[in-house]
Amino acid sequence: MREQLTEGDVRKIKEEIEYRKLVVRKKELEAVKEARAQGDLSENFEYKAAKQDKNRNESRIRYLERMLKTAKIVSDTSGEDEVGINNTVELYFEEDDETETYRLVTSVRGNSLEGRISIESPLGKAILGHKVGDRIRVKTSGEDGYYIVVRSIDKSTDESGDKIRKF
Repeated sequence: MREQLTEGDVRKIKEEIEYRKLVVRKKELEAVKEARAQGDLSENFEYKAAKQDKNRNESRIRYLERMLKTAKIVSDTSGEDEVGINNTVELYFEEDDETETYRLVTSVRGNSLEGRISIESPLGKAILGHKVGDRIRVKTSGEDGYYIVVRSIDKSTDESGDKIRKF
C-alpha cells in the first residue's frame, strides 16, 4: 500500500533519515565497539543489546527510505471554506449528541488519542472536501454508519505553525 504524504511529511521523514544516519548510527557503532572491547562476546549482554539497537536503527532507516520511494504525494491545500489536510474541524455527532474536535492528517501522522485522524480513516475520508454545515454519512464496516455535521473549520495554522485563516 502506498502511503499518502504531504511535502511537509516528506521533509520530516528526510530529516529523520539524515539524523539517524549522521547521529544515531555513529552512536550505535561506538556502543558496539565499546561492548566488543569488554571481552567474551558469547556471554556479553551489552554487546548483544548494542547490536540490537544498531540493527533497529538500520531497519528504521530502510523502512523510511522505502516509504519515500513508494509514497504518493498529496496536496495539503484546500478551498478556503472546505476541510483539507492539516485543518482542525469541529464535528457534531448526531447519534451521540456530542461535538468533538479533530485535526485531519496523513496516515503517518494520525493518532486518534491526540485528536489527529487520518485521511484514510472512514471519518477522514468522509469529511475531506466538505464545508461547514454539511451533513455527512460516515460509512462503517458491517453497519449502516452514522451522521455527522461539520460545525467549523480552523485553518489558523499549518504544520509549520504559520498563521493562515479561520472560518
